[in-house]
Amino acid sequence: MDFDLTREETMIRDAVRDFAEEVVAPGASARDETAAFPYDIMQQMGELGFFGIPFAEQWGGAGGSTVSYALAVEEISRVDAALGLGFAAHVSLGCSPVYYFGNEQQKQTYLTGAIRGDYLASFGLTEPEAGSDAGGTRTLALRTGDAYRVSGTKIFITNAGHAGYLVVTARTAASDRRISSFIIPRDTPGVEIRCDYKKMGMRSSETCEIRLQDVDIPAGHLLGEEGKGFQQFLQILDGGRISIAAIGVGIAQGALEAALAYAAERRQFGRRINDFQAIQFKLADMAMEIELARTMVLKAAWLKDQNRAFGKEAAIAKLFSSESAMRAASQAIQIHGGNGYMRDYPVERFLRDAKLLEIGEGTSEIQRLVIARHLGIDAR
Repeated sequence: MDFDLTREETMIRDAVRDFAEEVVAPGASARDETAAFPYDIMQQMGELGFFGIPFAEQWGGAGGSTVSYALAVEEISRVDAALGLGFAAHVSLGCSPVYYFGNEQQKQTYLTGAIRGDYLASFGLTEPEAGSDAGGTRTLALRTGDAYRVSGTKIFITNAGHAGYLVVTARTAASDRRISSFIIPRDTPGVEIRCDYKKMGMRSSETCEIRLQDVDIPAGHLLGEEGKGFQQFLQILDGGRISIAAIGVGIAQGALEAALAYAAERRQFGRRINDFQAIQFKLADMAMEIELARTMVLKAAWLKDQNRAFGKEAAIAKLFSSESAMRAASQAIQIHGGNGYMRDYPVERFLRDAKLLEIGEGTSEIQRLVIARHLGIDAR
């Protein structure tokens, strides 16, 4: 087994790290305070080619690896997890469905611009009554001649306010649960988007509600085959879990770095607090979990790059990394003491941001079910 990154992977990681430290980090706390979505930074990321890292050059991508992409998501999330979430949602959820299931015309029309950063891409799956039960979708897309009329509501959708198009899941018959996926341009009549959620964390990430009121789209906007949407989004979510896990590693790494710096400066009882074994043990545990989480993320990403089964590994990576991020952020606050509870330091933001990772793209409980089923256990 070779644990070394390739030269290309190292170059991509370092380039994104420089961008994160020079462009993203300086305003991260202020954006969190005001809940301001940094669309200008997202556009810069597109211009620099970050959005195209895992996609083929044919569609404007870099032809890179999922490993490179995971490393890039980690580096952005290390300084601003909300931006890391927008990055991951755009690539893994918005672009990937068109990349994997779209025809050439759909890719040329929608994917190439999204990879360039001309606009963002958004994936509408979650509904008021379809969260963990994603198969419980109630949005309807009824065919009338050469068109579909789509009606329904999607909630907690990332990037929708600045999306050029939405990939939306819908049933094609009221009487059964067969689900299909559709590309809906953002400016289609009947599409209403509101982005005014008041969130605990990931505050500068754009999170929206989408209302579809008799939205008419051509039949050519069907993504892949009718009735294949459930299988499509399961595949997309497997890949998306790698990027969510990478966000977790980034948050945990940022928390560790903040804790190390603070422990080296803070003095109590006439000594730096990193001289105390109690603090050293906390830092050691954080470092251990980060190393394990990162290794699991890279393993899942490598398996995907090798076109091998990676669903179990992605679920493990997502589960362990998200819970490790929560533990790391909590310990970083503890090391900071009272200061850690204040917004003058970034560690309280890390904790608020980390919590979403235990919920989004499959809760921790769902990840455990997924892993159990890969072990041959089915509770149904």
